[in-house]
Amino acid sequence: MKIQILGTGCPKCRKLAENAEAAAKSLQLDCQIEKVMDINQITAFGVMITPALAVDGMVKLVGKASSVDELKAVLAGGAGK
Repeated sequence: MKIQILGTGCPKCRKLAENAEAAAKSLQLDCQIEKVMDINQITAFGVMITPALAVDGMVKLVGKASSVDELKAVLAGGAGK
C-alpha cells in the first residue's frame, strides 16, 4: 500500500502526515508513506485544497487533518473520498 500526503508543508499537512503514520502503525499495515509537496504533482491528483491523502494513487481525503481514528477507517477500507 502506498500512502501519499499531499501538501506544501503547512501545520495541517504535517499533522495529517503524523496521524497517517500513527494510523498505519496501529493497523500494522505494510505500507510506504510519501510526502508530495510539489504543487504541480498535487494538482495532477485533481487536488486544489490541501492537505489531502491518497491511497494507492486514489485521493481519499481533502482539506483537513483527519484524526487517527478517521484515517484508520480510510486505510482499512471503511471510508472513501
